[in-house]
Amino acid sequence: MTTTADDVWRLLGELATAQKETDRHMQETDRRIQATERLLETSIEENKRINRQISKQIGELGGAWGRFVEDLVAPACERLFRERGIPVDQVSQRVKRRRQGDTLEIDVLVVNQGHVLAVEVKSSLSVEDVKKFVVDLGRFRDFFPEYAQMQIYGTVAGIGIESEADRYAYRQGLFVLTQKGDSVAILNDAQFIPRAW
Repeated sequence: MTTTADDVWRLLGELATAQKETDRHMQETDRRIQATERLLETSIEENKRINRQISKQIGELGGAWGRFVEDLVAPACERLFRERGIPVDQVSQRVKRRRQGDTLEIDVLVVNQGHVLAVEVKSSLSVEDVKKFVVDLGRFRDFFPEYAQMQIYGTVAGIGIESEADRYAYRQGLFVLTQKGDSVAILNDAQFIPRAW
């Protein structure tokens, strides 16, 4: 079969029409892709906003839970340490000192004429928490020089105690407090001798 000039022109016309149709489809595809990208960007930004809001709420809840645990432990300290023969004159919460750009915060500070007990309170006490607190106890006299002539003892408290954290704290010479029923109790046995810092 021979191709005539009319066949070529007809094919070129069909090709031009098909090209226009392809261009129209490409433009429509581009428009849909751009709309999808805008929608995706909006969704990503909305997800980021929601994540920030949830993180803030979790942080606030964690802070409130931490204060609740401190509020449970602080009043119990007076009774518990008196029962151990350590009189208590004053109990303070969230005592913070700054020194040369550094900060040391003690959750509960128990004081009498000759002793100071620094208490670290956690909702869930871990070995790592105990290690960090031991370091803080080593810095205590630098931040609180008014107690330099007193016996300084450390105490850790937790509503929950992770595996081995209580034993580790005991071996470090720290009192260990935890929730017992609707109260707080000292886990250390009668043979325990606290370490003085």
